[in-house]
Amino acid sequence: MDDPFSFVLLCLAIFRLTRLIVYDTITAWVRRPFHEWTEQELPDGSKQVFLSFKGNGLRRWFGELLSCYWCTGIWCAAFCYIGLTLWPNVFEPLIVLLAIAGGAAIIETIVSKWLT
Repeated sequence: MDDPFSFVLLCLAIFRLTRLIVYDTITAWVRRPFHEWTEQELPDGSKQVFLSFKGNGLRRWFGELLSCYWCTGIWCAAFCYIGLTLWPNVFEPLIVLLAIAGGAAIIETIVSKWLT
């Protein structure tokens, strides 16, 4: 990180990559082998959905990792930083793309709260 702008760019990229892995529907196929959603009816008649982890050992560990924004964020940060250090020509465009998407996501969240 040579300058504050690069640091902010990397932070935005890691923010977006982490959300992509942990929450976005488009990556549900990554989480599906490790997560199971079950619906239970509560005493008041309402229904609630619960997340449980499939398997034991390494499979369960991956399930827990993929459900934790903070844990996945650390691994995404390591992946991006190491990749940027070792292969800057490959990772710089990826970082910029993810940072733009991350910034846009933040702006969209702010704007949608203002409009509602």
